[in-house]
Amino acid sequence: MAEGDVSYPNPNGSKVRLEQTLATSLETGMLTTSAIYSPVIDNIKSEASRTQEELRDLRYSSSTPSTTTATGQPLTYYHSLLYRLLSWEQPRATAVSFVSVIAFIFAARYLPLLRWFFKFTYLALGFTAAAEIGGRLVLSQGLASSFRPRKYYTVPKETVEAVLEDLEQLVDFLLLEFQRILFAENVVHTVAAFSAAFTAYWLIKFLPFWGLSLIAVTIAYLGPLVYINNREVIDAQIENVHAMINSQAHQLKDLAEERTHHATGLVKQYVGDYSAKAQEYIGHRRSTSPEATKAAGPVVKKEPSAEAIVKQEPIPEPVIKTTDFPEAPKQEPVAEPIEHNRQPLETREPLLAA
Repeated sequence: MAEGDVSYPNPNGSKVRLEQTLATSLETGMLTTSAIYSPVIDNIKSEASRTQEELRDLRYSSSTPSTTTATGQPLTYYHSLLYRLLSWEQPRATAVSFVSVIAFIFAARYLPLLRWFFKFTYLALGFTAAAEIGGRLVLSQGLASSFRPRKYYTVPKETVEAVLEDLEQLVDFLLLEFQRILFAENVVHTVAAFSAAFTAYWLIKFLPFWGLSLIAVTIAYLGPLVYINNREVIDAQIENVHAMINSQAHQLKDLAEERTHHATGLVKQYVGDYSAKAQEYIGHRRSTSPEATKAAGPVVKKEPSAEAIVKQEPIPEPVIKTTDFPEAPKQEPVAEPIEHNRQPLETREPLLAA
């Protein structure tokens, strides 16, 4: 500044400095916030993209397994899908499906979804009707009809066929698994299904249906995860239980064989004793019976004596003559009159003595 010039204080200087300070602070804060939240946002975007990839891979990479049932029938697409879903091979997709099922159960329990559906329907239809009627009255043209598309939407035939094919695969999956469990194709699965059905039978008395569904879904999703993370410990415990069961079964088998052998010996002994007593009794009865004595005695054959053997001469038959018979009457017989001996009543003797 040259000599002689007069400097006046700037009344807005402090205000300008304050604005510059605030702007600098805001920029610094925004930079700090962006620096803090940028990794979080990037992580969220990365996880979302990976989840979408896993869901897409789970949907399109599952195929029909090469294994078959005990009857030789091929398995379905849902066998591979369910196995990959519950085995946590793609954890993000499995976690999303688990959370979705849990959320649907709670929503069906606590939210009036059906009432909301009907409410949305009547509100949408009422607004459409009011807009159409008001437009025709005011503008001589309906507002709803003006938004009408040139062609109504229809479901393509390919989509319908794909949906029906998926539905057929799902029904076949349920029927095959039910029959495989029912006819004990895998005994472990049959025992597990029996345990689940028996437990559900008792729990349904105390729990509502949504609670039982929540427990079943939780076990179905988290059971395989617990087994995968603790495979060695669980397998060791299963082997110990299996060995214990086999040892108990062998002990019971040996005990049963021993008891059977002992019972068989007793039965044979009793049968032998009773057979001997029966034979002794039958022999005693035969020895004391007179008919048996007669039959057992020696048979003496008597020879005919010389005096009995006599030659007998034949006896001549008598001659029948006519004089041996009476002569037949030559005249007819004449009946003689019968005279009744009538006596007076007085002279008759009484039948009974007085």
